[in-house]
Amino acid sequence: MFTFEEVWLKGIFGRLGEVYGLNILFWILGFILCAGISYLLGSLNFAILISQKKFHEDIRTFGSGNAGMTNMLRTYGKTAALATLLGDAAKTALSVLIVGRLLNGEWGAYVAGLACIVGHVYPLYFGFKGGKGVVTTAMMVLCLNPLVFAVLFLLFLIIVATTRYISLGSCICMLVYPFVLYRMAGPGFHVIIALLIAMFVLYLHRGNIQRLRNGTENKISFKKKDKKPVAVSAADVTDGKETPTLPADLNTTPEKAVPETADESVSEAKVSELNAPNKSPEKKGKARAEKR
Repeated sequence: MFTFEEVWLKGIFGRLGEVYGLNILFWILGFILCAGISYLLGSLNFAILISQKKFHEDIRTFGSGNAGMTNMLRTYGKTAALATLLGDAAKTALSVLIVGRLLNGEWGAYVAGLACIVGHVYPLYFGFKGGKGVVTTAMMVLCLNPLVFAVLFLLFLIIVATTRYISLGSCICMLVYPFVLYRMAGPGFHVIIALLIAMFVLYLHRGNIQRLRNGTENKISFKKKDKKPVAVSAADVTDGKETPTLPADLNTTPEKAVPETADESVSEAKVSELNAPNKSPEKKGKARAEKR
């Protein structure tokens, strides 16, 4: 019989490996299950779900095109952003504390957290285009290292309060996350996972980093803004993204009007006469003489 402490530290598969002497086999199986289940949970992108179910739109077609809490705040307001935050946080907590911990202990929790973040960014159910993983990463850190989360969250609040750039706060927190974790929890497997997550999230924010350098990044506002379609730049095209297509009525060229009745029709001779270039005075005089 397994105790709660044994399962919490090593997971069900870790304990089975110890009991049957097949540690590596059970650990690998446990990691595969942790990653697979957590990826599927992470693919439940609540920004997309809420925008589609409540507003009958796709958040990815507005604002920054990102399926995350910040874009929901700018596009639909505080209530939609809060619902997105709670949904994304809940799926991460479920992945880390239930799936990861239950199956493979502490190591399984870190693998589950990473897989949940990947699922959030590349959701299976929504064409592999999701958010940037900031909320899911923050919730993972909170579940596994509350003190590390407290340090990073305080740093985030200070940066956002002074600059009003959420992306800047997120990037700086990702830069220092592995080092803070190392200082507070020591070396180990968890630091490797933290480095992978930090590099992944920073890579996803490469566009924000470029806009911060250019001074064109949007500042945070808690007021709902007018919905603006996603602007596609030349960089997006070279980056392999698809350019939005215009609606059919904008792509088609207007056709010439066709008269509906005989009274509205004009003879070809009259049309050619009206459309012909102006004649010179000499030619006009000759034409009048011939008529006489």
